[in-house]
Amino acid sequence: MVVAKTQSRPCSLAGQITDVWLTWAVNLGPESTDGSIGLVLPDYSGACVSNIVPTLLAGMPSAPPWFPAAAFDARQVVLLVLDGLGWDQLATRHDVAPHLASMAGSAITTVCPTTTATALTSIATGLPPGEHGVVGYRIRTDGSVLNALRWQLDSDGDARSIVLPEDFQPHEPFLGHPASVITKSEFAPTGFTRAHLRGGVWAPWSTPSGIAAEVGRRLSAGDDLVYAYYDGIDHVSHLHGLGEHFDEELSHADSLVARVANQLVDGAALLVTADHGQVHVGDDVRRLPRSVLDLTASLSGEGRFRWLHAKPGAEKELLDSARQAFGEVAWVVDVDTVVDDRWFGPVVTSDARQRLGDVAIVPFEPVAIHDPADTGNITLIGRHGSMTSAEVLVPLLVATS
Repeated sequence: MVVAKTQSRPCSLAGQITDVWLTWAVNLGPESTDGSIGLVLPDYSGACVSNIVPTLLAGMPSAPPWFPAAAFDARQVVLLVLDGLGWDQLATRHDVAPHLASMAGSAITTVCPTTTATALTSIATGLPPGEHGVVGYRIRTDGSVLNALRWQLDSDGDARSIVLPEDFQPHEPFLGHPASVITKSEFAPTGFTRAHLRGGVWAPWSTPSGIAAEVGRRLSAGDDLVYAYYDGIDHVSHLHGLGEHFDEELSHADSLVARVANQLVDGAALLVTADHGQVHVGDDVRRLPRSVLDLTASLSGEGRFRWLHAKPGAEKELLDSARQAFGEVAWVVDVDTVVDDRWFGPVVTSDARQRLGDVAIVPFEPVAIHDPADTGNITLIGRHGSMTSAEVLVPLLVATS
């Protein structure tokens, strides 16, 4: 059951300063030309998406200061995840999203890397990536690369019978609590759904208009935790970047949030968060030079968090070559630094460690790092994955009936 205690909380988004993210900023490289001051690491011990579900379900005597009191006090909670809505993007668009701007709450951090497969798994399981093991979008496993969202292997296609989702990610979603799950009907049979949403009471939607209706049904049925997911903002950002199309989609999502809020019954609260923010990259995709490729056995990750897997014995030379090639646009770090500095959380299991590469290229400039195997049927204009404020900070907002 959702526990209930009272504490004071932040004011509405419209009344807050937009540099709250400085709490989590850590300088690990040169200042970028766009004015960004450094890498933002997830706050795994506090205000992080991985701690939302445990705060609701773990029976805490009181809520932490970052968590909205109205949700902690509620008998029923709707947790709505708006894929791709970063705090930085929302904070500069109050006029585009007036309903979201009027909600109480603040910025929290997502996880590392700032990608959907990793963050949604952390939201659902309440664990950092180093523990649940879904450590990226494209993950090196057993000599191949798994596309976690599609649950496909580069070498063999459909991986559901080869890489069992329940083994790859063994932790029960929602702490074993029977939450209702409102997401796209087409996601039902996927391996990724089995990995991060199994065990839920399935209440799918086929069009976005169905989200509010399903929320109303589940609340009326007395469900105490309802998880809902909408992917429109992320999709539009990938297609069009952060211009007019993004603003129109955000306006549409804002209306969706208002409709969901209208479904709240007495004693219920709506929590709105996201899995990551966005950066407008456009066509600035950097290819790996021969000096790096000759030392690389394979690639994984994604354009803004590219893992290089070194040829045997070439780890140090690969790190030096990658830094020489990309040090002016990206943080280039070895895997030991990533693990020791807790990018993936305070615990990294042996399974998760084996899925990481040897060298990570993590751009702080609005660029992406090319991988010829990591292509799709669209050109990505907006991207995410890196550890800049625009990608790491996400909202945690609340509304009540």
